Amino acid sequence: MLEVIEKHIKEEILRRIKSTEQEHNVKVLFAIESGSRAWGFASPNSDYDVRFIYAHPQDWYLDINVEDKRDVIEYPIVDEIDINGWDVRKALKLFWKSNPAFVEWIQSPIVYVDDGLFANRIRELLSSIYAHEKGIYHYKHMAKTNYRGYLRKDEVPLKKYFYVLRPLLAIRWLEEKHEPAPIEFDVLRTLIQNDTDLNDEIEKLLARKKVSMEKDYIAQVPAINQFIESELLRLEDYADVPEREAKDMLVLNELFKSITEKL
Repeated sequence: MLEVIEKHIKEEILRRIKSTEQEHNVKVLFAIESGSRAWGFASPNSDYDVRFIYAHPQDWYLDINVEDKRDVIEYPIVDEIDINGWDVRKALKLFWKSNPAFVEWIQSPIVYVDDGLFANRIRELLSSIYAHEKGIYHYKHMAKTNYRGYLRKDEVPLKKYFYVLRPLLAIRWLEEKHEPAPIEFDVLRTLIQNDTDLNDEIEKLLARKKVSMEKDYIAQVPAINQFIESELLRLEDYADVPEREAKDMLVLNELFKSITEKL
């Protein structure tokens, strides 16, 4: 179920985004919720993980030292709002490398700002730019790291189960559907809907997560651990893939120019 962001929280997020534009002389092209609230398993005290893509006026990119300029905007967490963003040039370069975080941002179901151009154009290019193999490699590493670091003890952090299950199900989506995996956990779970026992355990875990604090611990869940271990074993020999060819950059250069020439 899509989380509804409370009106006063959304208004504060939009106020901070507008303040960012004025402070840094940029235009925010796209801003979304990226964390557990977008994934569908937030705790009552989960942060609001706001991420955005912004652009400077075109002249900013014409300086000879553009590579040395800061290409991120970051703020400390205040009142559980964690807000930061990437310059559009950085974002497009990462898209060319099939950066999973960027691809997830573009698919977030919770959108705060949308200029009507940037995100739509990126979605049109997903099938030709995004390398599914890189997504699989990334999600495999995420699942493996969180599982080995947190979930092999008798008492484990509750939220870490979802930091392993979500990437493993995203891998299955990439393998079976050959398209970028959705970020909503309930949508990913449809891939295992026929595994009743596993789904029942996940459903109980999900219900508990939504009423538990971020740092709560629970007893290990054997059925879920068995599923995780089986999937990690299956993926053990999966290797990364080479970078995209340079020709893929041409269409991104055109998109970059079309955005910045209007600012």
